[in-house]
Amino acid sequence: MLKIIIKEGENIERALKRYKRKHRNIKVMQNLRENQFFTKPSVKRRREIQKASYIQSLRDQEDI
Repeated sequence: MLKIIIKEGENIERALKRYKRKHRNIKVMQNLRENQFFTKPSVKRRREIQKASYIQSLRDQEDI
């Protein structure tokens, strides 16, 4: 459970922004969506490999 401690005199919008940032960083919604359906370990591994190769190709293009 996320807890945001509001500091003395802190604006509520700023506290909300901190909450949203924490929520996004711990990937709550992403994990919920991911766990709705079962994915085989081989499919997970394949996705990770595809993602890694995509990122590597981007880095290679950046070096050129």
